[in-house]
Amino acid sequence: MAKKKAKKAGKKRKPNAAFMKPMTPSGPLAAVVGSSAMPRTEVTKKIWGYIKRNGLQDKKNRRMINADNKLKKVFGGKGQVSMYEMTKLVSQHLRDPGFGNNPGPRKK
Repeated sequence: MAKKKAKKAGKKRKPNAAFMKPMTPSGPLAAVVGSSAMPRTEVTKKIWGYIKRNGLQDKKNRRMINADNKLKKVFGGKGQVSMYEMTKLVSQHLRDPGFGNNPGPRKK
């Protein structure tokens, strides 16, 4: 059997810069998390706060989110999505503030 490498104590993991870049939420997402630019990690925290405050997590299957009227707009009209699908749907509502409303490719 191969030996496991010992973890180095005291070394912190460096956060991924792509997740820390401030992004501007779309109109429907801004109704849930606010309209100011914020990193993806903060958007996720705010969405989960909204879900918990409003009791939108399914009681039987905790991995499912039951959408209210605000979240249905973010989820593309779906009434219930999994927490994994939620992150994919939310990312479609985030834009780089440097590119305005057009998320197309950069021009050189």
